[in-house]
Amino acid sequence: MSYYIAPRFLDKLAVHITKNFLNLPGVRVPLILGIHGRKGEGKSFQCELVFEKMGIEVTLISGGELESPDAGDPARLIRLRYRETAELIKVRGKMCVLMINDLDAGAGRFDEGTQYTVNTQLVNATLMNIADNPTDVQLPGSYDSTPLHRVPIIVTGNDFSTLYAPLIRDGRMEKFYWEPDRDDKVGIVGGIFEADGLSRREVEQLVDTFANQSIDFFSALRSRIYDEQIRKFIHEIGFERVSLRVVNSVEGPPQFKKPDFSLSHLIESGHLMVGEQKRVENSKLVDEYNRLNRGRSYQPAPPPAVTPTSEPSTNGFQKHNVSSTHLSLETQAQIRQILSQGYKISIEHVDERRFRTGSWQSCVNSHIDAESDAISNLESSLAEYSGEYVRLVAIDPKAKRRILETIIQRPNGKN
Repeated sequence: MSYYIAPRFLDKLAVHITKNFLNLPGVRVPLILGIHGRKGEGKSFQCELVFEKMGIEVTLISGGELESPDAGDPARLIRLRYRETAELIKVRGKMCVLMINDLDAGAGRFDEGTQYTVNTQLVNATLMNIADNPTDVQLPGSYDSTPLHRVPIIVTGNDFSTLYAPLIRDGRMEKFYWEPDRDDKVGIVGGIFEADGLSRREVEQLVDTFANQSIDFFSALRSRIYDEQIRKFIHEIGFERVSLRVVNSVEGPPQFKKPDFSLSHLIESGHLMVGEQKRVENSKLVDEYNRLNRGRSYQPAPPPAVTPTSEPSTNGFQKHNVSSTHLSLETQAQIRQILSQGYKISIEHVDERRFRTGSWQSCVNSHIDAESDAISNLESSLAEYSGEYVRLVAIDPKAKRRILETIIQRPNGKN
């Protein structure tokens, strides 16, 4: 099966990769190419096709590898694979690239509630450092003065506005927004259904019928056509014997005849898939659950029988001992000051083990904009998480960023 490579996509990747392997005097070439766009438009798959066409070897990093319980591991992983790829270029004598899929999912910040961990900061800083010094990338704890070969970096994502702004500036990252036009879609979908006998006119009609769907919709549609035969196969042999017949069977894997890939059947199945999409979009059960949780008001914790002593902090907050859940006047005044400026308040907690990695968790389900709610929620959180760190967070709802993060309780009364 021959797949379609969009000419714009091929041109952009080929120019960027080739330019990074050339010595252009007086020209600063961005090391990173960021490919972003809507979900399911085939960004990663188009990259694979380009790499195969150009004979390029690729070292992959997933966005899920950019977080770890141990601070510093993801940043070290990026440096290690960059050095490995540079060595591949030297040994193989051919173009190689480092590719990071879904960078925004691993290092982006989607809203004011997203935790910004130590690893997120280190990943951003590491990529910035590599982009600035592509031939001098060292591993922590070791130093090798031998210059490395420059390795182009390709990153994919949906929304690069969630990334750290200095990382995506033009000198470090060249941006390419991928949105296939109708001709691209017809070519890609034609490649998906090439073995199924659809004419170009039928492919065009299929694309026009589902014009708002992404590329992965058509791939899932082709897979769905086989469901009827597989369902019939399961009913014929019985649910109890499916495992024995499919896995390690002496009869070999089951064979299926070519399904009905007529245009009318594809359109009918496609409309069923669209209906399922709409049911997901319209259900919005999470909003209902959050609305129910927001309706549960927190009761203020009763004041302690004996008021413990506390040490005032320099920023107006009070550092509480474990047994204290009654807010000081200074803390209450600070809450009023935050809310009077139009900011909202969130409360977070973390145990001692996760404190080292910055993995804070929210104590409340929504941001607070009323003084009484803030005080009662904070007192309840201090009581419920008495053996953990608790911090107060001020959030600017317009800029969607955090203005202040202050720890007001430490476990076991430690400063």
